[in-house]
Amino acid sequence: MTRSVRTLCILAVLGLAACDDPSPIEGVPESLDAQLRRQLTQWNVVPIGPSPVQDRAMVALGQALMFDKILSGNRDISCATCHDPAQHLGDGLALAVGTGGSGAGPARTLGAGRAFVPRNAPTLLNSSIGMPYIFWDGRLTRFGPPPPPPDVVLPATTNLLAAQAMLPVLNRREMRGQKGDVDVFGNPNELAQFDDTGATAIWQGVMQRLVAVPGYVTLIRAAFPSIPASGLRFQDMASAIAAFQTAALMKTGSPFDRYLARDNNALPVAAKRGGVLFFGAARCSQCHNGPFLGGQDFANSGVPQIGPGVGQAAPLDKGRGELLDFQVYQFAFRVPPLRNVELTAPYFHNGSFATLEAVVKHYNDVTTSLRTFDPSTLPASVRDSYHGDAATINAVLASLDGRLQTPLHLTDAQIADVVAFLKSLTDPTARDLTGLVPASVPSGLPVR
Repeated sequence: MTRSVRTLCILAVLGLAACDDPSPIEGVPESLDAQLRRQLTQWNVVPIGPSPVQDRAMVALGQALMFDKILSGNRDISCATCHDPAQHLGDGLALAVGTGGSGAGPARTLGAGRAFVPRNAPTLLNSSIGMPYIFWDGRLTRFGPPPPPPDVVLPATTNLLAAQAMLPVLNRREMRGQKGDVDVFGNPNELAQFDDTGATAIWQGVMQRLVAVPGYVTLIRAAFPSIPASGLRFQDMASAIAAFQTAALMKTGSPFDRYLARDNNALPVAAKRGGVLFFGAARCSQCHNGPFLGGQDFANSGVPQIGPGVGQAAPLDKGRGELLDFQVYQFAFRVPPLRNVELTAPYFHNGSFATLEAVVKHYNDVTTSLRTFDPSTLPASVRDSYHGDAATINAVLASLDGRLQTPLHLTDAQIADVVAFLKSLTDPTARDLTGLVPASVPSGLPVR
């Protein structure tokens, strides 16, 4: 380091100058900003670039489809029911409530004879920022052929968001409904009559519904002027939904983003202290790193097991370990990106923790947290589905991620600082997203 740079960095410690050199000076204590900026470099935390500009006609079609219940077998649930702008593109529930339910947001309840969707509905905020994996078990990926439900073959596509939008309409519990169901008008649910292996027929059935609505014909012609109606597929509609997500749901104007843009005053002191802990002694960045602070890894975080379970392991949920060829990932789930995390409670794959404070306390000593978990902290609707027997707890802890096996010993003050840092990831424009909800949709079905 040159004498001039060293002088500037010493002045930075005194608050009299800025220092761009990330290396500490021997014998001189680093300022909070110097520590934090050095850690950001170490963990490859860089600004997120702008989203690609989307075609307006595609966005308009995608917005209509996102909020229209015509995509569901019983015409009673839309994508936005579980990814609600009023709930920051989640639903505020521990476990999602699919078709047959009633109400919206945290007040939504199961219909008669229905069961919860086994996992929490993750927020769609910032879902277009290039994540390599989608869904809690990462079954959609940019790396090689995806392993979605075993009898589903997705059309070739490079757009993971479009692929994501194609799967819920196939799922009986989420959107399609059960054989024998009738829709909200009392008519037979024709989409539910197909076998579960008939993905193409189901997608074609949804398209038949859409092209029978004049408003959709107009929107589709505007979005796909060069494709004849006979050549359109549901994957095209899914691409429109992805275009809407990309155009409307990117929120990267947080105080932390301003800090990344070299504004040292963007973060309060508590958030800076929390950031230094996050990227240092609290070890959060061992999983939550890179530009998105997560989304690129899987971990068994010792989360309590609740809900109906998934696949062969039901009533337990082994996450990525349930997928063929990934059994080594027992009880492991995708490490979520943390942008706007303050707004997207409850947390983890099953919504088992209601606050950021509770999450950080869990990570402070994961083993003790799981063994002493209090099911009374769960919503009453899922409390009875808590699997707190010793065999289940021991099974989860047997494959606990090695990065989480040693307690952190954070003090209450340090936990509060980490939470302050996490709250600095919130874009103020993401706090109220109700302006995304259209007044009406082409089918005429109620939006809310």
